[in-house]
Amino acid sequence: MASTLSLRPAGRDDANYKLHFRMINEQQVEDICIDFFYKPHTITLLTVTVLSLMYFAFTRDDEHSDNNLRVGLIVVVSFFLVISVLAFPNGPFTRPHPAIWRMVFGLSVLYFLFLVFLIFLNWEQVKTLMYWLDPNLRYATREADIMEYAVNCSVITWERIMSHFDIFAFGHFGGWAMKALLIRSYGLCWTISITWELTELFFMHLLPNFAECWWDQVILDILLCNGGGIWLGMTVCRFLEIRTYRWASIKEIHSTTGKIKRAVLQFTPASWTYVRWFDPKSSFQRLAGIYLFMILWQLTELNTFFLKHIFVFQASHPLSWCRILLIGVITAPTVRQYYAYLTDTQCKRVGTQCWVFGAIAFLEALACVKFGHDLFSKTQIRYVLLWLLCLALITLLCLNGMVWYEQNKMKGVSPQTEDSSAVDSCGFIPDGVAAEKESSRKLQPVKRRKGSGRNKFVDGQGGKSE
Repeated sequence: MASTLSLRPAGRDDANYKLHFRMINEQQVEDICIDFFYKPHTITLLTVTVLSLMYFAFTRDDEHSDNNLRVGLIVVVSFFLVISVLAFPNGPFTRPHPAIWRMVFGLSVLYFLFLVFLIFLNWEQVKTLMYWLDPNLRYATREADIMEYAVNCSVITWERIMSHFDIFAFGHFGGWAMKALLIRSYGLCWTISITWELTELFFMHLLPNFAECWWDQVILDILLCNGGGIWLGMTVCRFLEIRTYRWASIKEIHSTTGKIKRAVLQFTPASWTYVRWFDPKSSFQRLAGIYLFMILWQLTELNTFFLKHIFVFQASHPLSWCRILLIGVITAPTVRQYYAYLTDTQCKRVGTQCWVFGAIAFLEALACVKFGHDLFSKTQIRYVLLWLLCLALITLLCLNGMVWYEQNKMKGVSPQTEDSSAVDSCGFIPDGVAAEKESSRKLQPVKRRKGSGRNKFVDGQGGKSE
C-alpha cells in the first residue's frame, strides 16, 4: 500500500512534465475554424506524391546530367518537406498553420545535415560544390577587397550620411524590430546591441568590413538602426499585450468583408503571453542560461560575416540572404522553447527546434574554423580574450541591473494584485489560482449559445504566445 502511494506523485509529475514539454514542442490547435485544413489527408497526399513522381520521372528530358542533379535535389527537398508535414512536431506555434512550422523544422534539419556533410569535404570539393550551385561564384570577390572602410572619419557631410541608408540599413532596422518581437525585453535587446558593437571592434583585425567610423557605429548603427528597430518591436509587443483575443469561427461570420478580415488575421498571433526573463528570485542557473543565450546569439551573428568572407560570396547573393531568412524563421520557435526551458521549472529539456538551432550555430562556426584556417591564423589572441572578458563583464552587469530593476518593480506590487494576475512565465495559470477562478466561475450564471463551441476567448495573458 505504501509503495503504491509513493508511486502516485511520481506519475503525476511525469504527466505534468510530458504536458509542459508538449506545450512547447507540439502545440495543438484548439480553435479549428475549417476542419478540412486540419485533417491529415494522408491517403490523398500519398496519391498526389506518387502521381507527381511518375509524371516527373517519365515526362522530363534527362539528357543533361547537371540538370538531372539539380532537379533531383529540388525534388528530394520537396518530398522531405512533405514527410516533415506528416512526421515532425508542430513546435510552439500554430499560426498561420502548424504545417508551415513543421516545414520550417524540416528545413532546419536539412540545413543541419548539409553542414554535417560539408565539414567532411576538403576545400577543393567545397569550391566545386559552390561553382556547381552557381557558376558565377568563380568570379566572386570579397566586399573587403573592393571597398574601403573607416576612411576619412573626420569628414562628416549630409551626402555621406545619406549614402549609408541603403537596403542593408533598412534590413538592419527591420532585423532588430524582429529581434525585439522575439526577445521582448528592452534590457536584453540593448545588451545584445551594445555587446555586438564591441564584437565588431575586437574582430576588426579579421574582418575589415567591421571597421566603421565612430559616427556610423554610434549614431547610425546603435541609435538609429538598432534603437529604432528595438523601439518599433517593443511598441508592437505592448500593443499585442493589451489586445483582447476573441476568435470566432469563419463559418459564423456572414459578411464577405468579415470573412476576408478573419482570413487575414489568421497570420497574426492567436494569443500573447507577457514575457518576463528575469524574476526577483532568479536562480544562478537561470542567469547562466540567459548569459549562454546571449553568447549563442553573438556566435550566430558572427557566423553570418565569417561565412560570406571565407566562402567568398557577397551579402546580396542568394546564399547569404537565404541563410539569413532561414535562421530568422527558425529563431522564432527556438527563442520560445528556450524561454520556456529557462523559466518553467517543469520543463526539463529544450524543444527539438531549439536543439537543432544550437547544433547549426556550432556547426557553422566549425565550418568557418576548418575552411578559414588562413584567416584564423592571423587571429590576435589578446583581442579574443579581451572580447570574452568584456562580453562576460558587460553581460553580467546588465543582467544584474535587470534583476535589480525587477526586484524594485515588484516591491510596489501588492500581494492581492500578484494573486489576481498570477500567471507563470510560460503562460500557465498556477493550480491555486486556477482553482479559485474555477470556483468563482461556477458561482456565476453562464449563458451558452448553441453552435458556439468552437469560439475561444483568450485574454492577453492566459494563452500561449505565437
